[in-house]
Amino acid sequence: MNFDQDKLNEFRDNPKTQFLAGQFERDLERLREAEQLADGDAEMAELAKEEISSLQSQLDGQFKEMDRIIESNKEEEAKPYGVVLEVRAGAGGDEAALFAEELANAYLRYAERQGWSVSKNDEARAQSGGYKEASFEILHSKAYDALRFETGVHRVQRVPVTEKAGRIHTSTCSVAVLPLRKKPTFEINAGDIEMEYSRAGGAGGQNVNKVESAVRLIHKPTGVDVRSQSERSQLKNREKAMTLLIAKLEMMHEEEEARKNAEVRKNQIGTGDRSEKIRTYNFPQSRITDHRIKESWYNIEEVMAGNLDNIIEAMHKAARGESVAE
Repeated sequence: MNFDQDKLNEFRDNPKTQFLAGQFERDLERLREAEQLADGDAEMAELAKEEISSLQSQLDGQFKEMDRIIESNKEEEAKPYGVVLEVRAGAGGDEAALFAEELANAYLRYAERQGWSVSKNDEARAQSGGYKEASFEILHSKAYDALRFETGVHRVQRVPVTEKAGRIHTSTCSVAVLPLRKKPTFEINAGDIEMEYSRAGGAGGQNVNKVESAVRLIHKPTGVDVRSQSERSQLKNREKAMTLLIAKLEMMHEEEEARKNAEVRKNQIGTGDRSEKIRTYNFPQSRITDHRIKESWYNIEEVMAGNLDNIIEAMHKAARGESVAE
């Protein structure tokens, strides 16, 4: 019997198939011995015939099982184990920054209610409060599936606290949900990365700002830059920044592919582009409207408190082609 040698080498090297690969090689050796015995002795050929058939069937089954394990492992590596959630204030000045923080907190509360691990990567605050931009890491195998339709521009309509005439203002912020994978689909040339170090900001005791532990990476071909300052060590921040950079570049690639294939895609929820206006939050009417599926909800306070279940369920129904009303 002939088996793919490259795959056999892969089975030997993979910890999940090493034991089976060892058993496979022992059985393969037994098969070769039985075949030699059958070729050299006519009287033994009939006796060896049954053992040869049994070993061939056994080896074929073992090879298929190892192949199944490897493929299953590849699928598992391709699945996101978490996400990076980015929020960025858009049009609307101070009000946009305030809403960006409120929306980020809604997602983080939702994640915490699910029991997922949440941590902050980086933030830049506006002078009057709120986020100019902020980045968070949410770790759970279900996080990307739940939040993947949140990427895009979110619009808020309400009367700002500073508005004395009671006029409704419109502001925006953008959200990006970037999948984190064990085995990235995007490869980066080390020569394309520029690295900068700085002192981490924020509260942290007497040692804060004494060591340049914050890391900023710039991908020179695209100009994409990321920053991580949540870890105490420079090495860990560098690793986290690299993970974030890969996730950003992967998303850019996926956005480009989605735009190319937009006309033929059956999924009408949208391209997943961060520039696509997806949802409006109208506070005076307590109404949230998703423009992609043309559905509205009248529980804005609950949603901002992290109760996103109805919206997330509706998005998934629409993605499956089901009626949201049902």
